[in-house]
Amino acid sequence: MAMRVRLIGRLAAAIAAIGVALSTPATRTVAKDFYRGKTLDIVVASGVGGSYDSMSRLIARHIGDHLPGDPIVIAKNMPGAGGILAANQLYNIAPRDGTVIGMLDQSIYQDQLFKVAELKADLTKMNWIGRIISNNAVLVAWHTVAVKRIDDVYTKPLIVASTGSASRLRWTMLKQLLGLKFKLVVGYKGSGAAGVAMERGEVQALSMPWTVFRVMHADLLRNKKVNVLLQTGLEKASDLPNVPRLVDLARTEEQRQILELFSLSGKIGRSLVAPPGLPPQRITQLRSAFEATLKDPAFLADAARMRVALSPLSGEKLQAIIEKSFDYSPAIIAKAKSLVPDVE
Repeated sequence: MAMRVRLIGRLAAAIAAIGVALSTPATRTVAKDFYRGKTLDIVVASGVGGSYDSMSRLIARHIGDHLPGDPIVIAKNMPGAGGILAANQLYNIAPRDGTVIGMLDQSIYQDQLFKVAELKADLTKMNWIGRIISNNAVLVAWHTVAVKRIDDVYTKPLIVASTGSASRLRWTMLKQLLGLKFKLVVGYKGSGAAGVAMERGEVQALSMPWTVFRVMHADLLRNKKVNVLLQTGLEKASDLPNVPRLVDLARTEEQRQILELFSLSGKIGRSLVAPPGLPPQRITQLRSAFEATLKDPAFLADAARMRVALSPLSGEKLQAIIEKSFDYSPAIIAKAKSLVPDVE
C-alpha cells in the first residue's frame, strides 16, 4: 500500500513537471517575443515642436531597447481639440495590446472633471506608464510689451498664445476668477509655433515648461528679450524665487483650492499612458521598460544634450495622482467649471 502511494505521488509529480515544461516556456516565449517585428506607436497630443513632441521623441529613441523583441518606436503627432482628439483615439480606437501608447495633454483630466462632451475617455481606467518631467510652466511676455510682471495684467491686456487644453483652461479661469486681462489666441500647433509667433509680434506671450523654455530659448533669457511673469507649478523653480506661482494669486480659501486644482496638471507633466484593457503582463512590461529607459546611460546622455531636467515618476504613483485629481468637492468643481464657460 505504501509503495502504491509513493508511485502515485511520483507519477503526479512527473505529470506536473511535464505540464510546466509544456506550458511555461511557451507562455514566456509569447511574452518575450510579443514586440518582435512590431512597431510601438506613441500618439502625441500636439503638433511638431514643443515639449510634448520633444519628450515623446526622446523616449521613443530609447524605450525600444528595453522592451522584449526590440520593437521600432515611432512618435506620431495628433494635435486637435486641445488634446481631446488624441485622448479619444487612445481610449476608443487604439489596439489594447501594448502596441500603441500616448502622451496626452497634461490637463486632459480637467476636461473629464468638467464633463466636456467631446471627451470620450475615462482617464482613471487608462494605464499610466510613467512621467518623464513634471511641468512647472511659466508665462513669459515679450520684452517690448507694456506688461512686465503679472500684476500689470490686472490693468493692461496681454495677448497670449494658447496651444493646448492646459493653457486655454488656465488663462480663461484667471480672467474669470481674478479679472486678469488675457486675450487668448488659439490654433498654434505646439509651443514651438507659438514661440515663433511671439517673436514675430503675432502674440505677446506664451506658456511653456520652465525646464524646456530655459533651454530652447536660453538666448531670449540671456538677451532679456522676455519677462517671466508667472509659474504654474505647486512648487517654485529654484532659479525663479521671485516669480509668483498661480496659487500665490489667491485672496480667499476658495480661490486657493480652485487655483490648486488648475495647478495639479503640472504633476502629470509629460507622461506616457496606455489604453485601458491591456493584459496585466503588458502593463508590467511597459512600466519596467520605461523605468529602465530612464536609468539607461544612453538615454541620460541624450537628455543631457537636450539639457532636460528629468523628474521621473513611476506609473503606479502617477496613477494615484490621476485618481486624486477627482477628489475635489462638488462645490469647488462646479465653481471651477463656471470659470471656463466655453467648456461644455
